[in-house]
Amino acid sequence: MASYSLDDIRTAAEAKYGSTDIELGDETIRLLNPLRLPKATRKELTQLQDLMAGEDADQEELLSEAIRLVAEHPKAADKLLTAVNGDLAVLAEIFDHYGKGTQVGEASASRD
Repeated sequence: MASYSLDDIRTAAEAKYGSTDIELGDETIRLLNPLRLPKATRKELTQLQDLMAGEDADQEELLSEAIRLVAEHPKAADKLLTAVNGDLAVLAEIFDHYGKGTQVGEASASRD
């Protein structure tokens, strides 16, 4: 029978569900994987993603808010967003990298 310590499991979770890190000068901005966020924050993120699909969605505002939700600290989000300076293409690219780095398999449908 296999035996694992909680530290082993935490290390595996970090390797599989780690952050998306963005180097900003001498600082690293960490965008946390949705699975590492509190449930309420995950729900907010899902709602923002749904809003992004809307025809009249303000993409800059929604992407900025998504970054604020997933950043490790509010000050880190502010620094990143200040550096981006409202460049929608850069915001979209950040979110694209974040999305690719956080994809996990979907849960299978219930058979009930």
